[in-house]
Amino acid sequence: MHVNSLPDPLALPEDRVDPSGTAITPAVGGGAAEHLSPSFPERAAWGTASKLRAWQSEALEAYFTHQPRDFLAAATPGAGKTTFALRLASELLHRGIIDRVTVVAPTEHLKKQWADAADRVHIRLTPGFKNSDRRYGSHFHGVAVTYAQVAARPALHRELTESARSLIILDEVHHGGDALSWGEAIREAFAPATRRLSLTGTPFRSDTSPIPFVSYLQDEHGIRLSQTDYNYGYGRALQDGVVRPVLFMVYAGHMRWRSKVGDEMEARLGEGNTKDITSQAWRTALDPAGDWIPSVLAAANRRLAEVRQGIPDAGGLVIATDQFTARAYAAILENISGEPVTVVLSDEKEASGRIEEYSKSSRRWMVAVRMVSEGVDIPRLAVGVYATSASTPLFFAQAIGRFVRARRRGETASIFLPNVPGLMALAGTMELERDHALDRRDSGDPEGDMWNPEDAMVAEANVQDKASDALQNDFAFQALGSHATFDRVLFEGSEFGAEAPVDSDEELDFIGIPGLLEPDQVRELLQHRQARQQRHAADRRKNAPPTPSEDEPAAPLYRTLAEQRKLLNSLVGIWSKTSDQPHGLVHAELRRVCGGPAVPQASVTQLQSRIATVRKWMGAHHS
Repeated sequence: MHVNSLPDPLALPEDRVDPSGTAITPAVGGGAAEHLSPSFPERAAWGTASKLRAWQSEALEAYFTHQPRDFLAAATPGAGKTTFALRLASELLHRGIIDRVTVVAPTEHLKKQWADAADRVHIRLTPGFKNSDRRYGSHFHGVAVTYAQVAARPALHRELTESARSLIILDEVHHGGDALSWGEAIREAFAPATRRLSLTGTPFRSDTSPIPFVSYLQDEHGIRLSQTDYNYGYGRALQDGVVRPVLFMVYAGHMRWRSKVGDEMEARLGEGNTKDITSQAWRTALDPAGDWIPSVLAAANRRLAEVRQGIPDAGGLVIATDQFTARAYAAILENISGEPVTVVLSDEKEASGRIEEYSKSSRRWMVAVRMVSEGVDIPRLAVGVYATSASTPLFFAQAIGRFVRARRRGETASIFLPNVPGLMALAGTMELERDHALDRRDSGDPEGDMWNPEDAMVAEANVQDKASDALQNDFAFQALGSHATFDRVLFEGSEFGAEAPVDSDEELDFIGIPGLLEPDQVRELLQHRQARQQRHAADRRKNAPPTPSEDEPAAPLYRTLAEQRKLLNSLVGIWSKTSDQPHGLVHAELRRVCGGPAVPQASVTQLQSRIATVRKWMGAHHS
């Protein structure tokens, strides 16, 4: 199969040819690819429309210094991996090292995005190639395919790879480990490639499946870690102004639900509960029939209105768990904003077109199920609502990556998060560089590392939630009610603000921060708002009428379940001796009076209610 030569804009200039007609190796950085906007389509990222970013030039120099067969480049979402890859492809074509380019992407939409971006630098890729076609036209320089497409017929793609000197670009290469069969298929298909370029915005997985064509070395603890050839993390990208800083608007609240065994439960988001209680409270918060989601969506809409005063085309994205909740969230948002909401469901054929239409418009809101969590380029997204149960570091990083691409100085991304410990840990460590580990370290804790971002809640978070079925099942989990409160703001690893009711002046103080500020101005303003909130709280305490101490609810002395259970059992023991009742009878009476399940399954809120009840009994007895 013959592939047409590159058009004139990428041909070697006259000063790259010596008198004998021999091509002189071009210096790193030349060629038409430097005119490609990394924020394609149409809206270029700030300061990068006509030249490569510093990290892209460094990565190219690192590549051409050694010219390895395999090269892994990890760059934070929004940094411009596509620009780097296409620039490298054009250089390799210039130098006659390769004749063909194959891009492997996670989704159908990304195939088209790659083909469109490549066309801007005169590399013609076809995203419409099907395995049944077996060949593609000689007027193309290569193809864009999906990982699933390669896994379906690896022998065919190996044959295509062997038929010419090929560069294989593996976009978001960690997907190569999604299934054992996928990894094996990718190795079979692309083992004969002349060059392989692996790209990822998150050089790690939440499991221990090896990633094809990635090298692993043992550290001092014997843990095998992935080896990156060039790494450009979020911290450095933030310093360079390549990505936006992120404000995490955190919301807590009180949740009530009925468990699958029929117990009525209650808990607050963010309390030191077990994983099961936390995940069920989280699920209750995300229920569109409760008050938590409408309150948070209303706050996010107010934030978007504030941001659009400085960035008129700024958009918002709600990431939902499933189709049922996505449609429900869209209906709520349409009622709040008074405008139509774009809904993107990953299994719809129209999904790619809807994303593209939204990207080019100035419409306010889009609600999506997972599909927009990775690779999809919508530079105007500035406000997000993380309304999904997914909690793996990989998904979280890719989701937040949809909002961090900078187009001009001073833009800030705002993400609304539920106060779930696993998410708080991920939000607080955005600048932490991670490698993919093939092994797990034994912590020695018999209960496991409850909030290890790599392990916590993975099983619960990654199971597709059949919400519509669950609501129709009388014996299934049932959300009974939810109430939202503003909790705090996370910014650059620091916390600002304290709990406040929704629609309060304290909440509006933080939501109303201008959308165009330098990071140091954001921090200064957050500190000012926090100080003002603290002064108002002090004034309220000072002016509040005195309350008899015996009527005050007992303040919790400890925050962990183990300590709450210990305190309750101690008080029950004292009351048992005082009242001459067996411990079991006292616990049974507390459960009857306060409600909820037995002590081992009770939440912090329920344990505190029983502690307060025992203290009232003891106070009444002594009086």
